[in-house]
Amino acid sequence: MKKVFFWFLAIVITLSAVIYQRKTGPTYDKKMEISANNSTYSLQLIRSIEIGSNTPVKLAITDQTISAKLYYKRFLTNDAYQVADFEYKVKPVDSYIMNKVFGITQEEGWFANVPEQGMAGKIQYYFEVSDAKGTKTYLQEEPVVIRFKGAVPSKVLAPHIFFMFFAMLLGNLAGILAVFKQKRFKFYTNLTLITLFIGGLILGPWVQYYAFGEAWAGVPFAWDLTDNKTLLAFIFWLLAFVMNRKKERPVYTIVASIVMLLIYSIPHSMYGSQLDPETGEIIQGWIHLFFI
Repeated sequence: MKKVFFWFLAIVITLSAVIYQRKTGPTYDKKMEISANNSTYSLQLIRSIEIGSNTPVKLAITDQTISAKLYYKRFLTNDAYQVADFEYKVKPVDSYIMNKVFGITQEEGWFANVPEQGMAGKIQYYFEVSDAKGTKTYLQEEPVVIRFKGAVPSKVLAPHIFFMFFAMLLGNLAGILAVFKQKRFKFYTNLTLITLFIGGLILGPWVQYYAFGEAWAGVPFAWDLTDNKTLLAFIFWLLAFVMNRKKERPVYTIVASIVMLLIYSIPHSMYGSQLDPETGEIIQGWIHLFFI
């Protein structure tokens, strides 16, 4: 019965961390509500675009009587804002899950394109909507920022996500077992170290390389926060592994578990790789490895 409780607690903590990650971070869609012609619309403004996908900025407004404009420029530049008109479209949804599971076969709304940037390049934008009552401008003071990334093959991305999630689950379980002085905490400490190494230090750089052309953008070469927090978590779990080899010292596993949880609380992709718009170089890292 205790084993079930320990696993249940670890799963709850892990899922809570995952849900928090999905609601935070600078690359997940920005959610907001606006009103147009006395109707309220919930918008999800895009903040990450895969290079080559031609993904537009979308305003999920079904009222065809409005008009809207998009103002955009390269991030962190003195460029003047460019203007693009939103166009109302009804587009097919090409997704088996959306089609068969959720019954969604099309999407409608107002769409506008921004110019594609290189890996880790960024565009900032705001928009305005005109209805029968006039024109309202949104997010001009705090523009939305889109980061462009390369396509990551599913054969690399899927196992990376799996091992990082599994490492988090095992780390939480190891910490819980250590708190309750269960001998199996050493086994799960070792397993956490292995899965974190595979997911974060082997597969992680592959994902980084495909997405941004950089295999490692953390210490000692740069300050990419995603890479650095992975490295920090690995160091603490390595310490827990070493300190528990000959003698049980559960406190090290507890500390490693807490550190991992705190690290996972940092929004994903915050202070990540970024293209310098002036030099064309990625300013958060510079290791170029030939994985392909």
